[in-house]
Amino acid sequence: MGGVTAASAAPIVLVLGDEELLATRAVAETVATARAAEPDVDVREYQAGQLTVGEIDEMLSPSLFGGRRVLVLRSGQDARKDLVAALLAYAKHPDPDVQLVVQHLGAAKGKAFADGLKSAGAQIVPAAKLKGHRDRVAFVREEFRRAGGRCTDDAAEALIAAVGNDLRELAAACSQLIADTDGRIGADTVARYYRGRVEVSGFTVADATMVGDLPGALEALRWALHVGVDPVPIADALADGIRTVARVASAGRGSPYQLASSLGMPPWKVERAQRQARGWTPDGLVQAMQAAAECNAAVKGGSDDRAYALEKAVFSVASARRVGAR
Repeated sequence: MGGVTAASAAPIVLVLGDEELLATRAVAETVATARAAEPDVDVREYQAGQLTVGEIDEMLSPSLFGGRRVLVLRSGQDARKDLVAALLAYAKHPDPDVQLVVQHLGAAKGKAFADGLKSAGAQIVPAAKLKGHRDRVAFVREEFRRAGGRCTDDAAEALIAAVGNDLRELAAACSQLIADTDGRIGADTVARYYRGRVEVSGFTVADATMVGDLPGALEALRWALHVGVDPVPIADALADGIRTVARVASAGRGSPYQLASSLGMPPWKVERAQRQARGWTPDGLVQAMQAAAECNAAVKGGSDDRAYALEKAVFSVASARRVGAR
C-alpha cells in the first residue's frame, strides 16, 4: 500500500458484502491509505438512507472543501432511487479530487446501485460472510500473515475450536497470539495458550461423550455452563462430533493422511475420530444423531431449560454408544 498516491487511488470503491468485520476493515483501510497519501485529506461519513440528492451534490462539488476528500457512504443498499441515479451519473465522470467509498451489503436490496457502480468501473473490495470452515481457516492464516506471523492449518483449526466462528473474536485472538509469541504459531502454541478455554468448550464435552466417558462429559458440561459458555455451540460441537465419527467410520480403513483429503478434514481430526469410533456401531451412531438433533431443536428453539436438554443429550449419546458396544 505504500506506493499508493492521491492521484493513483481508485475514484470509486465499492465494499461489497455482509460480514461486518471485513466491511468495516475495508473502509478503514481505504481511508488510511488516502490519509497516508495525503495527511490533510477531508474524510466525511454518511448513511446512504438519510442523504438527499441536494446534499450529495454539495459534497461532490469541487468548491465546497477544496483539496482531496473521501466520502464514505455507509449502507449503500438503503439509498433512495433519486440518490442512486445521481451517484451513478456522477460515477461516469468522477471528480479526480474525490474518492467515493460505498459500503453495500451485496444482497437483492439496492442491487441496481451496486451493479451500476460495478459497470462504472468501481474498485470492488469483497466483504461477504465466510461460508464454510475452510474459509475461516484461510481467514485465520491470513490474519497471522498480515501481522507478520505464520500459522499452520492445524493451529488455525485449534484456534477456531477454542475461540469459535465469530470473525471479530478470531481476529482479536490472532492479534493477541502474535503479541504474546514469536509469531510462529503451531497447534501446540494454541493448546497451551487457550487451555483454560478449551477445557470448558463444547468440544471437550463432545470428545468425552464420544469415547463413553459419561462422568467426564457431565463434569465438563456443568463447568462450561457454570463459566458462561453458550449452550448453542455446545450442542453444535456434540452434533459435529457425532457426524465426524460417522463420516470417518464409514470411510473405511486407512491412515489419517490418506483419508484427510477425501473427507476434507485435517489429519488430526480424522485420527481423533478414528479413536473415538471404536465401540460404535452404525445403529448406535444413528441413535446418537437423533439425540443430537433433538438437543439442537430444544437449545435453538428456546427451550425453557437448555441445560437439561444438553444433559439429556449427553446421557442419550452415551446410552447409544453402550448399545453399540453390546
